[in-house]
Amino acid sequence: MEVKKSKKADLEGKKSTWLLVGYVLILAILFVAFEWSERDMKVTTDTGIADVVFEEEMIPITEQEQKVTPPPPEAPKVEEVLEIVENDANVEESTIQASDDMDKAVEIKYVAPVVEEEDPEEQQIFQIVEEMPEFPGGMAECLKFLAKNLKYPTIAQENGVQGRVIIQFVVNKDGSIVEPVVARGVDPYLDKEALRVVSTMPKWKPGKQLGKAVRVKYTVPVTFKLQ
Repeated sequence: MEVKKSKKADLEGKKSTWLLVGYVLILAILFVAFEWSERDMKVTTDTGIADVVFEEEMIPITEQEQKVTPPPPEAPKVEEVLEIVENDANVEESTIQASDDMDKAVEIKYVAPVVEEEDPEEQQIFQIVEEMPEFPGGMAECLKFLAKNLKYPTIAQENGVQGRVIIQFVVNKDGSIVEPVVARGVDPYLDKEALRVVSTMPKWKPGKQLGKAVRVKYTVPVTFKLQ
């Protein structure tokens, strides 16, 4: 026996119709939604923050008083006192140079100093000359002078030091003794004493070359001997 279906109970026939109705409703809802969001929605820009009004406080401008320095006191005026001098009084006269003389140019001439140069021959020291220098009275008197004025150093005596010191010096053209040196020494104390004695010698007879007094180097032995 076949089961017969009623057309009213058949839902498959109305399926497409309800599907279209659903699409229409969805489109209508979407359309209303878009229209409402653009027309009825209002954007409120008021954030509720009130504007703050700053009241400016007026500060009065104060001007500083400028202190004016008082001018310096005026120097006391010196009154000119005229002294009346009697006719008999002696008054020093002062000479005032005329201004015309000041305008004249003064010529200053440079004068080179004259330096007297000694002749090289006069500065030359000879070793051997025609007439050798001589102590007043001869060499015997020279040795007597040295022995008389010689003082034996105490330290050298205590140490038993003795010997001959050779002193070399220059006899100038005037006979004076200069530049004494120890040519050969024995002991520092004896050398010093020998230099002292030779320096105290009187002027010698100067040496001569071609009849003219010249400077000559001379050597003298000074003997120290213990008794």
